[in-house]
Amino acid sequence: MASASVQINLPLPVLPAGWTAEKDFKPIGSLSHATDRNIEPVGPHFLAHARRKRHKRTFSEDDRIQAQANVKKIEDDDEGEISEPEDPLMLQREAKDWKGQDHYAVLGITRYRWRATEDQIKRAHRRKVLKHHPDKKAAKGGTEDDQFFKCIQKATEVLLDPVKRRQFDSVDEAAEVEPPTKSETKKGNFYKLWGKVFEAEGRFSRQQPVPKLGNEKSSKEEVENFYNFWYSFDSWRTFEYLDEDVPDDNENRDQKRHVERKNQNARRKKKTEDTARLRKLVDDALALDERIKLFRQQENAHKNKRRLEKEAEQKRLAEEAAKAKEEEARLQAEKEAAEKASKADSKKAKEAAKNAAKKNKRVIRGAVKDANYFHGAGDAPASQIDSALNDVDVIIAKLDNEEIAALTAKLSGAKGPDAIKQVYQEEVKQLIGAGKLKEGELKSLS
Repeated sequence: MASASVQINLPLPVLPAGWTAEKDFKPIGSLSHATDRNIEPVGPHFLAHARRKRHKRTFSEDDRIQAQANVKKIEDDDEGEISEPEDPLMLQREAKDWKGQDHYAVLGITRYRWRATEDQIKRAHRRKVLKHHPDKKAAKGGTEDDQFFKCIQKATEVLLDPVKRRQFDSVDEAAEVEPPTKSETKKGNFYKLWGKVFEAEGRFSRQQPVPKLGNEKSSKEEVENFYNFWYSFDSWRTFEYLDEDVPDDNENRDQKRHVERKNQNARRKKKTEDTARLRKLVDDALALDERIKLFRQQENAHKNKRRLEKEAEQKRLAEEAAKAKEEEARLQAEKEAAEKASKADSKKAKEAAKNAAKKNKRVIRGAVKDANYFHGAGDAPASQIDSALNDVDVIIAKLDNEEIAALTAKLSGAKGPDAIKQVYQEEVKQLIGAGKLKEGELKSLS
């Protein structure tokens, strides 16, 4: 389009007080007070005007065509993310049966379900509204039936309300993952099959994030933490969505209270059943988890190892005790044998000493006769013999075996009566000196 030439008259600038044009004002460039500028028309309104002129459309025709183009653009933008085929039976639903509808299916986001973000829900709603608005159907020559449109509105209302959405997600059977059977688990991948089950159940956990099932490389602590989490699972799942509708009229209050009590009892029952179901599910997974069996085998092996080590230690101690006992018995036997031998030797020595003492005593008594009973010359009378023998017996009684042996040796070396008597007299002096005899006690040796 040709540009228009427009003359713009600019007013002279107003200078601050005390300023002069020559000294303080320096204009930028060579702008004069009267300049020609080229101005081009722009903006959406001009473009719409140009479009209508180019295609020779009226205002209403252009608005209709642009609206269709906008709808097509929105559908193309959301085609890849929120585009699902629509079930013909679903399109025939009545709005009054909204509680029985699958809100995610109505909006075409069943692939996301409880994972769907608020933005995805809004874009899905916009797409469905553009497609099923009653006015658009009428413009295409269809019926003005707005039942499914109302279903769309109700689905959006439920899914954009956090409380209502939780209530619906609590009973969304399509989001549940059926746990695999024992045979299916043995044939397939335990972690892949059961991981989906626990991921689906984990959406009800108040505690986030929910621990993962893991794999065969998971540590014992990780596996124990996982099952401890599920055995103490804190679920926010509720069942209000399945409540029987409570009458709104104020006239039948008894009926209203009856329905409310009935709903509360039904919720408690469903909550109890769901808790038992989840407990059984965790029990089944635990029973099929090969890691638990492996951990138990390792624990048993560790226990057996400790038991064997304990038994080996007990055996070693028992053997050492037996050896110590045998050594003690051997030493005791040797000691007893030595004592027995010692006693025998002592007995022999005593007997030998006794025999030697007897022999020495006979020698000592016999020496008295050789000394003529200490009478001198001639035959000793009987009284002298008895006195000498009695005195010698007294001496023998005062001496021990060694002293008797020493006395015997001295007597054996003495020759003649006088020498023998002198030996006896010396022995008597020693006994008197030792205090064993009194002076003059022995008459025959005085």
